[in-house]
Amino acid sequence: MGSYIEINDALQLTTEQGFPTQLVLAKHLKKNFKASHFEGKVFSFVKPGIRIFHPAPLRVFLVHNIDGKWLYWGHANIIEQTIDAKRKITLGRFIITKIYTPEHQRNMSKYEVDKGKEFF
Repeated sequence: MGSYIEINDALQLTTEQGFPTQLVLAKHLKKNFKASHFEGKVFSFVKPGIRIFHPAPLRVFLVHNIDGKWLYWGHANIIEQTIDAKRKITLGRFIITKIYTPEHQRNMSKYEVDKGKEFF
């Protein structure tokens, strides 16, 4: 008998799972977003599987999963997480603490992902 719990340092979300719809790459390239634009805003997510994220004050990488490609946006703090064992999902809330510049975002999304998941 055993259990399977995944520990994540990246909050990798599709839009449907709760990635913030305000973060749009085309807009970021025209006028860079900053974490201060999201101060006071709390976002919710739902992920399949039982997992644990590094809790605040430790950062997790904030990643948008777009059709299986990972677009790194910056850092987030997980301020709440709940495991629903019956449904085998993890729910939580997070705040955005850092937004990468487009150049840093491009590098992270190229080099810090598994082969085949590169956004650029």
